[in-house]
Amino acid sequence: MKIVIALAFVCIIAALFFAGRAMLQGGRDADDPQRRGRMARALTVRIGLSVALFLFILVAYKLGWIQPTGLPLGR
Repeated sequence: MKIVIALAFVCIIAALFFAGRAMLQGGRDADDPQRRGRMARALTVRIGLSVALFLFILVAYKLGWIQPTGLPLGR
């Protein structure tokens, strides 16, 4: 389970990196539709991966695949 979550985080960071790279490439032409399209697509992928990871963690908790390991509340 830890590997799946770590892999999802790596994919999210990679999508953020690709969005930043698309934003910084191209130099002066800020209104280039290809550049804006690449950046928007990368940010959309990042948001989709983040939402999917959140839902996966919720489902995994409900199914008992993962357990919370916080501090005991009784003390």
